[in-house]
Formats: sequence, structure tokens, C-alpha cells
Amino acid sequence: MATTTKIRPRALVRASGGPRYAVALAVDALGTGLLRPFLLLYGVTVLRLSAPDTGIAMTVGVVMGLVCMPAVGRWLDRGARSTVVAASMLVRVVGVALLLATPTGQVWMFAAAALFLGIGNQAWPAAHAAVVATVAHGRERDAALAGGRSLRNAGLGVGALLATACLAGGTTALRVLAVATGLAYLVAAALAWSVRLHARPAAAPAEDREEGPAPRMRALLAANVVYVFCLNVPEIALPLVLVEQLHASPVWSAAIFVANTVLVVTLQVPVTVWMSRFSRRTVLALGGVLLAASYLGFLAATSLGHGWGAPAVAAVSVVCALGEIIYAGSATALVTALAPAHALGRALARFQLSTGFGLAVSPMVITGLAPHGSAALWGSLAAATLVSAGAVATEGNGGLRRLRAGA
Repeated sequence: MATTTKIRPRALVRASGGPRYAVALAVDALGTGLLRPFLLLYGVTVLRLSAPDTGIAMTVGVVMGLVCMPAVGRWLDRGARSTVVAASMLVRVVGVALLLATPTGQVWMFAAAALFLGIGNQAWPAAHAAVVATVAHGRERDAALAGGRSLRNAGLGVGALLATACLAGGTTALRVLAVATGLAYLVAAALAWSVRLHARPAAAPAEDREEGPAPRMRALLAANVVYVFCLNVPEIALPLVLVEQLHASPVWSAAIFVANTVLVVTLQVPVTVWMSRFSRRTVLALGGVLLAASYLGFLAATSLGHGWGAPAVAAVSVVCALGEIIYAGSATALVTALAPAHALGRALARFQLSTGFGLAVSPMVITGLAPHGSAALWGSLAAATLVSAGAVATEGNGGLRRLRAGA
């Protein structure tokens, strides 16, 4: 059983890459929050593209962005750290520049912009995790990863609120938001690059320098594809259920989304630290059980119909948020604990591939199941998540050379 980590703010910032790197993360998240939630709106209102064409271009950008992950993994395994983070931000600067240069009605340039934005968005999580894994160790690393997620969600939330307040300005406001996003990415890239963090594999412990392929982690990666559906539940599944099935006011969807963001920002670090008394694998499995329980709770809540249904869904969403927090606080930490130092980048790249794939297909799966009723939607999600939790709990070492303490 692992020793519980204590929360020390200064140590947490240091373990997360230092003050400048923390500022870079905050600026990057703020810029992302300004535009990403409204990218579809930008394509439809500013560029006069059809909603289906805009959605397809955005989806293709996300999926094609995953193609870069093997190269990102190899780059990280050669020792690059803050440079990869800066590059992921600069790539998004290119995407924003293309977006601003796209003529009205030109879907292909919009697709190219979405592609560069997708590459940056997919590369960033693995690069950031590699930075934290290089600076921090053991359970301090878990807390630092949780702190980074909390900071990022706070920045995204503030950016989205600022953008919402500016939307009354119409298309001009959206263009200004895009410019602000590009500038934020540029500033964040400069700050991240200035950290100049580079891993030296030769300085790692002897057992970490063993040659060999990156760990496959088949069960963990397959389970992650299902687990990650929880990230789209507040944004896609719950609005669909509340508005289409329960005929509730859209205010409920907005309130649940805001509450989810607040819970992640305030509880991600404390919950991750408190759960550090248990092994990461046990915690990840527990997160899956909690998510499955919340899905069954949504099934029960929707059966209450109009009136009590919406408040019940809102109450269950708190359980879902706790499951998300437990999942997010243990999944990446487990990967960094399992992967030997020489293959850390490739392991994180494979994990991000599974995350990106799950995020890409989950809207299609959720919207495909919803018309068949609540039982089809929530029952399927609960069953798949329980199976995934069982796979995580029972997975053996597989191709790993060793299982680190506390994993």
C-alpha cells in the first residue's frame, strides 16, 4: 500500500515543471477556452460553412491529429521535453493563422486549420505528462499531474466564460477571439520553451535503461477508450437526454457543465492525493465502477420523467464527476509508473492514441444509442465500463519488464 502524499502548493508547482511552466499551462488553457468551444460556431457563422461540413472537418482534424502520436512518442524518448510542449503550442498557432486566413465558404482551408489545431491538441497531453514525469517522481508525480489538470480546467473555464461574454459582438468578436487564442498559444510556447527541460536517459537508474519495446498495456489502453466516454457525458449525453427526452430547460445542461468544471478544478488534487494510499490500478478500477454506477443512476433518473428527472440527473452528475476525477487522477499516472524510462514517450503516445480515439468516437456512439432509449444508452455505457474496470483490475504485467511499486 502506497504512502499518502501531502499537498504543498510550492512543491506542487515545482513538481509540475516550475512557475514559468505553470504560467505557460494557464495561458495555453485560457487561449484554448477562448476558441475551442466555439470553433463549430466560427465555421458556421464567420466562414458560412454548413454545419455538417464544419463538423466533418473538425472530426477529420482530430482523427488525423492522432497520426502524429508515434512520432511524438519517439521524439520524447530521445529526451525532448519542454521543446515538444512548445511545439504542440506553436502548431496550434499555425492552425489559428490558417483559420484567420480562410476565405468565406472555403471548407478545405478550415479543415487544414482544424488539422493543425488537432495535432497540437493531441500532442500536448503526452508531452506535458512526460515533462511532469521527468521533474517529479512517485506519488508527487501523481499530484503534479492532477494539479496540471485542475489548472487546465480552470483556464478553459475562464476562457470559455470570457468568450461567451464577447459573443454578442457577432462575427467580429469571433475573429478577435481567434486572434487572442493565437497570441495566447504564442506566449505559452515561448514560456514553455524557456524552461529548457531535457531528459538525459543515461542518467536514469540502471533498471530504467533496459533496452526493449514500449509496454503494450493492451487491456489498459482498450479500457481507456471506454473510460474516456465520461468526458463527453456532460457535454453531449446529458444535454441530449435533458432536452430531447426530459424536455427540460437548457439551463440544466449549462448548470451541470459548470458544476462539473468546478468539481474538477477544486477536487482533482485533493482526491488524487487522498487516493494515493491505494495502488493506482485499484484506484483506476474503482473509478470505472463509480462511472458505471453513475450511468445506472442516470438510467434511473430519466425514468422519473419530466419534473423530477432533471434534478435527479443533476444529482447523479456529481457521482459521474467524482468518477471522472478518480479516472483522470490515476490513468496517466499508472502509465508513467508502468513505462520504463527509455520508452516513456511511446507509452504516453499510445495512451493518448486510445484517449483521442475514444473522444473521437464517443459522440457518434452516444448520439447513435440515445434514440433507442435510456436503457440502450446508459445500460450499454455501464456494462462496457464495468467490463473495462474488470480488465484493468485483472490485467497482468504482460510485456512489461517490471511493475513499479504502487502501480
